Amino acid sequence: MLLPRALLAAVLLAAAAPRAEAFYLPGLAPVNFCEKSKETADCKAEIELFVNRLDSVESVLPYEYAAFDFCQNPEEKRPSENLGQVLFGERIEPSPYKFLFKKEETCKTVCTKTYDAQKPEQKQKLNFLKKSMLLNYQHHWIVDNMPVTWCYDVEEGQRFCNPGFPIGCYITKDGHQKDACVINSEFHERDTFYIFNHVDIKIFYHIVENGATGARLVAAKLEPKSYKHTNPENPDCSGVPMDINNQASGEIKIVYTYSVTFQEEKGIRWASRWDYILESMPHTHIQWFSIMNSLVIVLFLSGMVAMIMLRTLHKDIARYNQMDSTEDAQEEFGWKLVHGDIFRPPRKGMLLSVFLGSGTQILIMTFVTLFFACLGFLSPANRGALMTCAVVLWVLLGTPAGYVAARFYKFHICSPHQAFGGEKWKTNVLLTSFLCPGIVFADFFIMNLILWGEGSSAAIPFGTLVAILALWFCISVPLTFIGAYFGFKKNAIEHPVRTNQIPRQIPEQSFYTKPLPGIIMGGILPFGCIFIQLFFILNSIWSHQMYYMFGFLFLVFIILVITCSEATILLCYFHLCAEDYHWQWRSFLTSGFTAVYFLIYAIHYFFSKLQITGTASTILYFGYTMIMVLIFFLFTGRPYTYFSLRCEGAHQRRKGKNKTEDAEKKTPRTACGTLPNPPCLMTIGAFCLSDGFSSSPDLLIIQ
Repeated sequence: MLLPRALLAAVLLAAAAPRAEAFYLPGLAPVNFCEKSKETADCKAEIELFVNRLDSVESVLPYEYAAFDFCQNPEEKRPSENLGQVLFGERIEPSPYKFLFKKEETCKTVCTKTYDAQKPEQKQKLNFLKKSMLLNYQHHWIVDNMPVTWCYDVEEGQRFCNPGFPIGCYITKDGHQKDACVINSEFHERDTFYIFNHVDIKIFYHIVENGATGARLVAAKLEPKSYKHTNPENPDCSGVPMDINNQASGEIKIVYTYSVTFQEEKGIRWASRWDYILESMPHTHIQWFSIMNSLVIVLFLSGMVAMIMLRTLHKDIARYNQMDSTEDAQEEFGWKLVHGDIFRPPRKGMLLSVFLGSGTQILIMTFVTLFFACLGFLSPANRGALMTCAVVLWVLLGTPAGYVAARFYKFHICSPHQAFGGEKWKTNVLLTSFLCPGIVFADFFIMNLILWGEGSSAAIPFGTLVAILALWFCISVPLTFIGAYFGFKKNAIEHPVRTNQIPRQIPEQSFYTKPLPGIIMGGILPFGCIFIQLFFILNSIWSHQMYYMFGFLFLVFIILVITCSEATILLCYFHLCAEDYHWQWRSFLTSGFTAVYFLIYAIHYFFSKLQITGTASTILYFGYTMIMVLIFFLFTGRPYTYFSLRCEGAHQRRKGKNKTEDAEKKTPRTACGTLPNPPCLMTIGAFCLSDGFSSSPDLLIIQ
C-alpha cells in the first residue's frame, strides 16, 4: 500500500516541479535583449560589437584591428581568449560601435581620421591602409558571438553571405576594378583607392516564446559603402564615394559612420541562426555529391581489397591442409619459407618504434577530437575549441605514445629476458618524448619568428610559448615516461617462431614487389578517399571559410583507417609471398606515403587555387604545410604497422619447467603444415589462420 502512494506522490511532485532549463555549452548560452526601458538583469539593452583580426586570401599574414588606424575603443578591456584562438591568431577587441536594442540610428559618426602626407608617421599609416586595400584585407565583426555577414549575389542567382567585408578596393592604372570595386559603378578613377567608411547594419531578432522576456538575435548583416562626407559634424551619407588617389600629397580626412536598423525574423530560431551562413557557402551542393561519390568508391575498393585478401589466404590454407608430410611443407614457397626471419629486428628499429609511439598519440587525438566535433562541442560558434581540444588531448596522450614505443622496442629489438627492455630504453623514451614534437615545435617557432618580424597578429606571444613548453615538458613528457615504464615492465611478447641465426637470402624481386614501387602504389588508395575533404579543409585554413561538416569528416577518417589497413595488409602479403621478410618499415611507409600525395596536392593547391603573394606568406604556407604533412605521415603510417601486431598465445603456455622439453618435441598439426613451431600468419581482425593448439591459437595480426 505504501509503494503506490509513494509512486503517486512522486508523479505529483514531478508535475508540480518547474520546467527544467535547457542545457547549453559554456559560452554558447542565448542572451536576451530588451528595450532600454525594460532592461533587467536577465535582459540586456546594449548590444556590443566586437572586432576580430583582419585577414586576406592574398596573404597569410593576419593583423590585429589595432594595427590599422581605424576607430578604436581603448577604454574597454578586451575579452579573454582561449589557447586555440591564440594559436589561430584571433584577436578579439571591443569596438566603438554601440547599439541599443530597437533603437535605430542613421548616419551616426564614429570618428574622424586625418592624414597629412607631409608627416612621416601619418604617411606610414596611410600607406599601410592602402596596402591592406590592395591585398583585399577583410574586416571580421562579431555581434552576440555571431559573425556580422555581408550578403551579395553570386553566379547562377545564388546569394553568398561572407562573414567578413573588405576595407576598400583599388582601381588599377589601366582602369581595372579589383575585388569589391565591381559593386559600384562610381568607382572608376584610375590608380585610386576607395575605402568603405560607412556600413548599413541590419540586426534580425526573434521574440522569445518559452516564457522568458525579451528577444534573441538571430542574424546581423551589413552593407559596406563609401561616402566623402563634406560635413563631419553632421554627415548625411550621400554624395560621391571616398576616394584616395595613389599620388595624393595633401591632407586626407576620412569620416567613419554607420546606420543600424532592427527587423523581427519569425522564421529563424536561435539554435539555427548559423544555418543561413553555412548554407550559402559556395559549392555546398557539389560538396555533398562529391563526398558521397568518394565514399561509395572507397567502400567498393576496400571491399575488393578485403575480398582479394580473404580469397588468396583461403586458397593457401586449403593447399596447406592437403599436405601429408613435412617434406611437402619444406618444398613449399612464398611466405611460409620466411617464418624463421619474419621477426628479425628491422633496421633503424629505434626510430620506427618512436614513429609508432608518436603516431598512436596523433591517432587517438584525432579520433577523440572528431568525435567531440560530431557531438557539436567544437562547432564554429565555440571559437578556438577545436584547436584547444586537440592540443590538450595531445598533451594528455603521452602515456599511450610511451607505452607503444616501449612495447615495440622491447618486442623487436630487445631480448625478452632483459629486465627493463635493454640498455637503450632511456634513448627510446627520450626520442619518443622529444623527436617528433621537437621537429614540429622547431618549425612552428621559425614560422613564429617570421610572423613576429612582420608584426602579424598570428605571432604567438612569448607567454603563450612558455605555456606550451610547460604543457610539453611538465605534463606530456612525464606521461610518456609513465607509459614507457609500464611498457618496459610488462613481459615482452614472445615470438611465435624462433628466428634463424643466419638470415635467409632474399631472391630477386619483380618490379611491383620492390620497396619503392610498392610504397608508392600503397598511398594512392588512402589518398583517394580524402582528397575531396582535403580541398575543403585547405579552403577553411587558407581561404578563411568555415568548416562544419565534421560528421562527414569523421566518416572519412574511419574509412581512411580501414583503407590504410587493408592496403598495407595486401602489399605486406605480396612481399612475404615474394620471400621478402623486411616488412616492418614497408608496412609503415606503405600507408604513410599518403602524406607525400598530401604534400603534392598542397603544392598544386597553392599554385592553382590561392592568390598568395609575397615571400613571407609563401614561406609561411609551406612551413605550416610541412607540419601538417609530418603529422599526417605519422598518423597514416602508425596504426597499421605494429599497433595491431600482436601475438596472442603464440605458444601453448607450458606449465612447469619439467614439461618444457616434452612440449617442444611435439609436432602439432596446423593449417601451415607440420612444423615444430607453427608460424603465425596474417589475419584481419580476429580471423586466425593458424591453429597450432586448440586452446591457444597462433595469431599474428598485421593491419
